Amino acid sequence: MKKRIAIIGALVSLLPMGQPLMIGTGAALTTSFLIHIPKVYANTFHIFYDRGVKEFDRGNFTKANLYFTKAIDKLPINPEAYIYRGVSRHYLNDNYGAISDYTKAIEINSKNSYAYFNRGLSKERLGDLKGACSDWRKASSLGDKDAANSVRDQC
Repeated sequence: MKKRIAIIGALVSLLPMGQPLMIGTGAALTTSFLIHIPKVYANTFHIFYDRGVKEFDRGNFTKANLYFTKAIDKLPINPEAYIYRGVSRHYLNDNYGAISDYTKAIEINSKNSYAYFNRGLSKERLGDLKGACSDWRKASSLGDKDAANSVRDQC
C-alpha cells in the first residue's frame, strides 16, 4: 500500500495544481487534495450497515448496535450509521452513548434534523429538558414537524 501511494504521489507531482486525477480504486485525487477510501472499506461498510438495519427493523437493538459499530469503523464519515446506532442505544437505555452518536452525526452533517430531534429525546430521558428543548428548536428550524410539536408541548 505504501508503495502504491508513493507511486501515486509521484504521478500527482507531475500534474499542474488543481488538476484532477480519478482512479478506479475508490480514490479521488487532485494535486491540492487527496481522499482515499478503498472500495473494500466502502463495500464492507454497506454490508455491516445493511445487516444493522435488518436487525434494527427486527427490534434486535443489541445486534444492530454491533453491526452499526462495525460499519462506523469501516467508514466513520457516514452520519446515518451514527444515527441508527444512536437510536439503537436509546432503545437499550444507553442515553449517553446515543447522545454521543447523535452529536457525531451533527458534526458530520449539521443540517440533519433527525439527529437533533433524537438527541433531544435522549436528553429529555436524562432529565435535561433545557438541552432537549434546544435540540428540538434546532430540529424544528430545519423543518422537523415532530420537533416543532415537542417544542410546543414541552418547552
